[in-house]
Amino acid sequence: MILVAQVSDTHFDLGVRNAARAKRVFDFLAGLRRRPDVILVTGDIADAGKPEQYAQAVTTFASDIPVIAIPGNHDDRANFRSVLLGLPATAEPINRVHQIDEPTRLTIVMLDSSIPGEPSGRLTDDTYRWLRETLAAAPADGPVLLALHHPPAHLFSPVVDEIALADPGRLAAVVAGDDRIIGVLTGHAHSCATTTFAGRPLLVAPSTASVLGAMWELELPDHVMDYAPDPAVALHIIDENHGLTTHFRSVPMSGRLDSPQN
Repeated sequence: MILVAQVSDTHFDLGVRNAARAKRVFDFLAGLRRRPDVILVTGDIADAGKPEQYAQAVTTFASDIPVIAIPGNHDDRANFRSVLLGLPATAEPINRVHQIDEPTRLTIVMLDSSIPGEPSGRLTDDTYRWLRETLAAAPADGPVLLALHHPPAHLFSPVVDEIALADPGRLAAVVAGDDRIIGVLTGHAHSCATTTFAGRPLLVAPSTASVLGAMWELELPDHVMDYAPDPAVALHIIDENHGLTTHFRSVPMSGRLDSPQN
C-alpha cells in the first residue's frame, strides 16, 4: 500500500499557537509505525502570505518524509516560491507533481487554485494546459490523485461555498474523462468532509489551526471559527488494486504521541 498524509490550512501567523499545532501533527506523522510516503499540504500555509510566516513553515515542514505544498487563498505566490521552495519569486501558478513508484505507480498532481488577492479559487488556462501535459506523461497503468486548495463541490458551508472553486465543471470534465483519477483532495473548508465529484471521491482535509462550522452550526457573522478542537490530519491509503481509503485523525495537543498499536 501507499500512505499519503494530507495536512491543510496551517495558517502560520508568527504566533506560537498555530505553529505548535502544525508541529504536533508533523511529529505524529513522523512517529507512526508505518510512516507516510509523502505529506501533502493543501494550501493556506501562511495566514497573510508574509515571508516570515513561510520561514516559520520551513522549520516545521523539515522532515525526511517528502513534503509537497501548494498555495491557498491566504498565500502569496512570490513569497511562497522564494522562501518555502527556494525558487525565484514570481506570481505564476505553483503546480506540482509527485511520483511514487512502489508498490504501485501513483501520480499525485497538485494544482494551484489560488487567485492573487481574492478568497475564491480558479484554475487558469495555463494550469489546465499543464494538467493535460502532466496526465499525458503519467503512467498509463497507474492511479492518479488530484489535489488543490478550493473544493469544487457544494459543502453546505455558508462561508466556504461562497469562495469555492469557480467553474468546477471544467475540472469535472477532466476528472470524468480519465479513469486513472481515483480521487480529488482539497482543503480550505477547515472541516473533514467527504462527497463525490465527477463520479470520484472528493476528500476535504481538516485544518490544523481551527474548525469552521457548517450551515446548521454557524451564527453569522460571529462565532465562525472554533479554536478549541485538537488539530487533525487526513490519511489516504492507496492499495495494490488502486482502491482509495481515507481515515481522519485528530492529534491531541497534550500527552504522549505514541504510535498506534492497533
